[in-house]
Amino acid sequence: MKLHEMKYTEGARQKSYRVGRGHGSGNGKTAGKGHKGQKARSGGGVRLGFEGGQTPLARRLPKRGFTNFNRKEYAIVNVASLNGFEDGTEVTPELLIECGLVKKELDGIKILGEGELEKKLSVKANKFSKSAIATIEQAGGKAEVI
Repeated sequence: MKLHEMKYTEGARQKSYRVGRGHGSGNGKTAGKGHKGQKARSGGGVRLGFEGGQTPLARRLPKRGFTNFNRKEYAIVNVASLNGFEDGTEVTPELLIECGLVKKELDGIKILGEGELEKKLSVKANKFSKSAIATIEQAGGKAEVI
């Protein structure tokens, strides 16, 4: 296929409707805008969220909650996904990023205890859940908080 052979798929483009081209078209004279008023003028219409002068919904509803700027967000890894490593490997955050188990480190890495672990690993991370520590130690490895 060459550039000059390319065509839009059937129904992908809709022909624009020409308004204000005589009363025989069924959409002449006022071009479907009715008579006078704000919406008939050029550039007319109301802004987004305008409710005719009554207090808009966004202002009637109360504000709630806040954003904690001290919040720490951890990248999570389940112990089941650590089975891909060889026995006796020292699993570090750098290794997890390198092998693609973690896309972004964020404020650290937290290991969660979902799944089974069949390998004896030494895992280093910023945080561990209680079940993750239990699973790692049950497999004969050790969990170390950095």
